[in-house]
Amino acid sequence: MPKPVSDRSQERAPLSRERVLRGAVVVADAGGIGSLTIRSLAQELGVKPMSVYHHIANKDEILDGIVDLVFSEIELPSAGGDWRSEMRRRAISARRVLRRHPWAIGLMESRTTPGPATLRHHDATVGTLRGAGFSVEMTAHAYALLDSYVYGFALQEAALPFKGPETVADTAEPMMRHISADEYPHLVEMATEHILQPGYDFGNEFEIGLTVILDALTRSIPDNGSELPS
Repeated sequence: MPKPVSDRSQERAPLSRERVLRGAVVVADAGGIGSLTIRSLAQELGVKPMSVYHHIANKDEILDGIVDLVFSEIELPSAGGDWRSEMRRRAISARRVLRRHPWAIGLMESRTTPGPATLRHHDATVGTLRGAGFSVEMTAHAYALLDSYVYGFALQEAALPFKGPETVADTAEPMMRHISADEYPHLVEMATEHILQPGYDFGNEFEIGLTVILDALTRSIPDNGSELPS
């Protein structure tokens, strides 16, 4: 049976650093970062393992490269826009990207040789916050707070036993049969009156929490009142 055109064109594409890194992302997306080895990468690319080393020195360089690719997928905030809107857009984009690449959550801030997309992302975020009137110190606080929330939510979302609102009831209802309303009244109330209601989506919690954080940060800009304590 002839191979699809897309497969044949992929075979004809010359091996390059970019193709190696994009292949590494495919492997990690499919099986997690633990599945990414030179051998599995070579298999994905349809080449011998030694061929990979012509373009990438070692696995550390692969990790640096794929983290940079993930950062390149996140929308950059603009220093010329409304800072709240820009930070909201950036956070929503980051969450969306991390849903596509959950293996990256633990790697995003771990690399000591950041690539150009990573540096552009950090510089644009810092520039947007500074342009909004945050001091250098408060910019650092705000950036850490926002990233802690985004990465933490993405990590929690990736670990949930259900995927999307359509699967919540199938997962939660069997669990609730083993939870006594007499012993755990607040959990049962939360489940029956909120989580098991039609249309519930855990993802909706993200923007609610993000709004709370942005409201608090707004009050830390000097023109909007006293800065938050260090």
